[in-house]
Amino acid sequence: MATSLTLAACGNAAMAAPSPSPTAPLPTGTSPPSPTSTRTPAPTSTATPIPCAPSAADYCIEDAYFVFQRPIVPPGTDSIDRSYPYGSTEGGAHDPHHGVEINNASGTPVLAAADGTVYYAGDDTARKFSPWPGFYGNIVVLKHPLSGAPFDRLYTLSAHLSKIDVSIGQTVTAGEKIGEVGSTGTAFGSHLHFEVRVEPNDYGSTLNPELWLVPHPGNGTMAFQFLDKSGISIYPLEIKVQYIPDPNHPSVADYYPEVYSFEPLISTSPFQETAVLGDLPAGRYRITFLWADVLYERWVEIQPGKLTRVMFVVK
Repeated sequence: MATSLTLAACGNAAMAAPSPSPTAPLPTGTSPPSPTSTRTPAPTSTATPIPCAPSAADYCIEDAYFVFQRPIVPPGTDSIDRSYPYGSTEGGAHDPHHGVEINNASGTPVLAAADGTVYYAGDDTARKFSPWPGFYGNIVVLKHPLSGAPFDRLYTLSAHLSKIDVSIGQTVTAGEKIGEVGSTGTAFGSHLHFEVRVEPNDYGSTLNPELWLVPHPGNGTMAFQFLDKSGISIYPLEIKVQYIPDPNHPSVADYYPEVYSFEPLISTSPFQETAVLGDLPAGRYRITFLWADVLYERWVEIQPGKLTRVMFVVK
């Protein structure tokens, strides 16, 4: 189930700094700013729609390619662990993460994320899918044909399984059980390691699963780009994203997205993102970070089932 890009609602085209530039007047009809900042406009959803171009606006909202359902469903935990997101190193403790973790007890059913065929099923000592044999333990790799997406096919990899219920060449349907959560390979505790790949055997061809998994009802996803004026990716140490649905009240929740720690992870993606926050409640958000002792700030909006793209270019 692929979707195509649509026209997007965008904010003011000026790059956000702590206060607006005198040469970039604030748009009319915006909501009042949050009490935590009196100098940056909050977004509205009434701006004139233009094609989604994050380089030309404060943010833009588009239909994404949410082509995969969650590989675990209730009563299992179907939310992604935010402590070790895609592209992160968990504070330097590990190599850059090429997937996401979904923590569950051993034996929790793992489901096919979309229709497809089984490309591989077995342990990864006989066939490597990472630089190290035995890294993933028991895995299932599914091939999913797509239409209308940037790729005509993608692969999902489910790792550390305690049990495998499918065989190579088998046809599967979305939601069909393919195995069970476990802790095989180099897993620390029982969980599902889930990847999206462009090429099944290429460890470097992964994509951030949060850009391809359907958010929970009422939620959307946010993708960030952080660049210098030459268009080179930068890596802020701490980015704060505050959920402020009511401008007259403080934030309801704070998030701290981690930028990717490995440059090739950026080049694989059609969005060229530097960081992602997936599955966020719809509403208004304030983004802040420091770079070279300058505070950058932006107000953006999340819409249900949509992707909000935000680009910062620092001076």
